Amino acid sequence: MSKKLVLVVACALIDPDDRILLAQRPEGKSMAGLWEFPGGKVESGEIPEQALIRELKEELCVETKVACLAPLTFASHEYDDFHLLMPLYVCRRWWGTAVSNEGQALKWVRPENLRDYPMPKADLPLIPALQELI
Repeated sequence: MSKKLVLVVACALIDPDDRILLAQRPEGKSMAGLWEFPGGKVESGEIPEQALIRELKEELCVETKVACLAPLTFASHEYDDFHLLMPLYVCRRWWGTAVSNEGQALKWVRPENLRDYPMPKADLPLIPALQELI
């Protein structure tokens, strides 16, 4: 049986102290309470980098450019009713201070502590690539 393919982009914002920003999914959303890398769905007609720039501005009030986004790895995960494909980009350069614009909790986390935060299953395979990078 074929499932709908959902393309979502995610970003590991990495601060000068090599900490990675995680956002907690707010109440009312699927997988509420789990921690994830900021990002969101790629809309029709968008390329992944454009979608990520838009999502970072909407969710966190930060701005960046395509040249500041480096693709690192991706996750391919099958959920009950859809299949998720999620490229993960690394960003070390952005403008503005990351603030919660959608009511989600934010936390800067050291790479070795990422597994201390419960995450959606699709995010878990991304952790080793980040730990190896930093």
